[in-house]
Amino acid sequence: MKIIVTGSLAYDRIMDFPGKFADHILPEKIHVLNVSFHVNNLLEKLGGTAGNIAYALRLLGEAPVIVAAIGHDYHRYFEWLDKNSIPYDNIMIIEDELTAGAYITTDQSDNQITGFHPGAMKHPTSYDLDRLDPQDSLLIVSAGNLEDMRRYSLDCRAKGIGYIFDPGQSLPMWQGEDLIECIDGARILISNDYELDLIMSSTGTSRKELLEKTEVIITTLGENGSRIVTAAVEINIPPAMPKTVKDPTGAGDAYRAGLIKGMVEGKEWKQCGLLGSVCASFAVECYGTQDYRFSPDEFAARLAATRRTG
Repeated sequence: MKIIVTGSLAYDRIMDFPGKFADHILPEKIHVLNVSFHVNNLLEKLGGTAGNIAYALRLLGEAPVIVAAIGHDYHRYFEWLDKNSIPYDNIMIIEDELTAGAYITTDQSDNQITGFHPGAMKHPTSYDLDRLDPQDSLLIVSAGNLEDMRRYSLDCRAKGIGYIFDPGQSLPMWQGEDLIECIDGARILISNDYELDLIMSSTGTSRKELLEKTEVIITTLGENGSRIVTAAVEINIPPAMPKTVKDPTGAGDAYRAGLIKGMVEGKEWKQCGLLGSVCASFAVECYGTQDYRFSPDEFAARLAATRRTG
């Protein structure tokens, strides 16, 4: 099956705050917020939703196609994609823009504050879905250029191509009616629990009403695993246990890759979710969203252990 990954490519600047954000924010002064966090580390890593998901899919033996925009500082990213045998033919280079940049600070409770500069992501891409076989293709619409997210969702629906709608950190920029339009017809709506609340609030819909628009709602729950809900069943997926937790950044994208791997192999939803959990558990063991690796044997062993707990 051909897997198309749309979304962002970015350079991530990842920082560690050796405390808890909540200890430095006074609730009664939130309207005049002015805080500064002294961080321990600053690392620059390759990231972006499309890059992260594609990287994890490649580790799982798939050959994803990235559809995204990148700036004139693309060389280091393309060298990395070459090294990992991920093609970049469908990545659009914007010569007068920098690549998108994410500035991510994580505290000791794994809470995150992120600043994001879109750069090249401001420009929509132009991938032609007519080249795809609807019966043998799956597209994930992850957070990226809003015009792309809307157009690829609606085009997939019109052409009968299965797609996953994954708005993520783009949610604050959506109008409720546009959000519902993209969810309507998606095979899966995926988000974390906070984002699902935002979706329901923005669209004025309940989870039951959303399930009239999409086949499946998947909610990631961090260290508590994930939840897969259809009109007929609710499945709780246990978390896979990492050896250590260094940084949660990118775990959600890794989960999506594992989920997609299960889908293209025709597995049942629970097995898809377990693959997602296991892939995510490797991601949190490293700083950076594309720095982890695993062998087939390592993945299989952790999957077996996770199945025993679930």
